[in-house]
Amino acid sequence: MDCESIANEAGVTSPSRVGNMRRSLAAAFALCLSAGSACAQESIKLDVVNDALPKSLTGAPGNPDAGKKVFLTRTLGNCLACHQVTSLKSEEFHGEFGPSLDGVAGRYSEAQLRLIVADPKRIFTDTVMPAFFKSDGLSRVRPEFVGKSILSAAQVEDVVAYLKTLN
Repeated sequence: MDCESIANEAGVTSPSRVGNMRRSLAAAFALCLSAGSACAQESIKLDVVNDALPKSLTGAPGNPDAGKKVFLTRTLGNCLACHQVTSLKSEEFHGEFGPSLDGVAGRYSEAQLRLIVADPKRIFTDTVMPAFFKSDGLSRVRPEFVGKSILSAAQVEDVVAYLKTLN
């Protein structure tokens, strides 16, 4: 009996099988990287009309409860870090850098809110608010985030739905 047969009977992976697995994994990894790069290179096209995005990014209305969660989650929107919302007074660490969002639904249309969340520099050229749904033309982006937006289209719609509740 040869070494590979003994290894197979003992349930041990032989060196030649390990080499084959490594090559297969390397090929799969390379395929994933190239697929990821292709996706990452696609830029997000926003159909801006009169300083607004009149069409939903998903074709469906957002969920205000999910939007509130994105709004509050530090690894997603983290909006409260810069903005104040009186109805969220039980939450810690309201920011004072951005404007209060109390009554924001009465100041902007849904279409304007969508653009402000997606790409605020289109309306407020001097803002430091990040573009939450933009993948190119950005500066100081960490390498692992190049070509990616901060939020998904659905998350943007959810945040817009939440902002519409702030009368």
